[in-house]
Amino acid sequence: MEEKKYLNLFNKVGYGSGDFAANMVYSMVSSFVMIYLTNTIGMAAGIIGTLILVSKLTDGISDIIFGSILDRTHTKMGKARPWMLCSYIGNSVALIALFAIPTGIGANAQYIYFFIAYTLLNAVFYTANNIAYSALTSLITKNSNERVQMGTFRFIGATLGNVLVSNYTLVMVEKFGGGAAGWKTTAIIFAVIGLVVNTISVFSVKELPEEELMDGVKVSGTEKIGFLETLKLLLSNKYFDMLAMLYLLFYLMMGVSMGAAIYYFTYNCGDANFFGKMVSMSSIASIIGLLLAPSLVKRFKSIRIINLGFFLVNLVVRIIYMVFAISNNAPVLVGMYGLVSLTCCTLGGTFNALVSEAADYSFLKTGKRLDGSMYSCTSFGMKVGGGIGSALSGWLLAAAKFDASALTQSAGCSNMLTFMFAGIPVIITAAIVFIYFKLDVEKANTRLRAEKDHVMN
Repeated sequence: MEEKKYLNLFNKVGYGSGDFAANMVYSMVSSFVMIYLTNTIGMAAGIIGTLILVSKLTDGISDIIFGSILDRTHTKMGKARPWMLCSYIGNSVALIALFAIPTGIGANAQYIYFFIAYTLLNAVFYTANNIAYSALTSLITKNSNERVQMGTFRFIGATLGNVLVSNYTLVMVEKFGGGAAGWKTTAIIFAVIGLVVNTISVFSVKELPEEELMDGVKVSGTEKIGFLETLKLLLSNKYFDMLAMLYLLFYLMMGVSMGAAIYYFTYNCGDANFFGKMVSMSSIASIIGLLLAPSLVKRFKSIRIINLGFFLVNLVVRIIYMVFAISNNAPVLVGMYGLVSLTCCTLGGTFNALVSEAADYSFLKTGKRLDGSMYSCTSFGMKVGGGIGSALSGWLLAAAKFDASALTQSAGCSNMLTFMFAGIPVIITAAIVFIYFKLDVEKANTRLRAEKDHVMN
């Protein structure tokens, strides 16, 4: 029996633009905040890394808290859209504040300022925006193929946003005078672009009535589920645990490798512009892969098998990539990064669909829908993983005695940059392959639905 269709092309493109807006914030922070702080403001990489990690301890808690709040939200606009709309205002203000650290105050005051701005951006505003946006996958369609398509459009939006930020940030900083003033102006422009696009995304879709989401079954409201019970339900869902760890590892890898990339190309290869070229190559390959993802899922009938196969190939590609990184062969690295991205792009195109499957698993097991809380794994994994990655980057740079005032770095520091850029991803990709091997939520749901139908008949 063919599944009912809920979305048209406008809905899918509009939804996908939400991640374009999100990447005005995420890409700016993950790729450039460290080099802005060390090379423009003059802050110590090790201290920055520690502050980021401390901030992420509160960030991880706020993800689950907000997911629980979203499950209790009931408005005419729905559960998620009001939060997605309002939270981006805070995103814009906090992004500008983060890249406008006053240069005339003392060093201690600068660290305090950074910590407050960074924590507000990540633990409050980005958390609310990202979880609400992710939860829409379950709230605007029940069609499994459309959920995969939404993941594809979402990550195409993310990829285009990442291309814009990665290629034009340094150019814009210099165009607007360089130094602290250039960074502040650039942040303002990206904040405004993100605010406009996010608003368009919110009004391009509509959430389904709760009765339809519940398959016509009247279930006691999630208002009666306390935070501790919500937390217990989440942690007892092994697939939630796997998905949270999967995203954490992936974004930890990206936090370290992409954070190191700008340093690697600047100091090991002698040209920071290779970074933007690498991201562009990655983006082209990712879009190709993401466009293919829905048809692959439809053909092989298993998101897990597709991801497992792609990431096994990705592991081999990353090992070869590391060999070229050791020789600092920038042109080959730029070209080959397209293959790196192509062989891991299925995570972006299918992850939301897997989270929806995990939410269905909870519903089938307990009779309680916790879509907002379930999608906290995406925000938790992205921000905690990225935060740990950024913190680790700061500590490793400090351990390698990185000197922001030097035109060239020591041999030990150069080797560390290579390890961060290409070595750590090999280790983490192996762990991701193992998790996908265990992630059989689709099979589990098929079995639970069959058992339910058998009981009803």
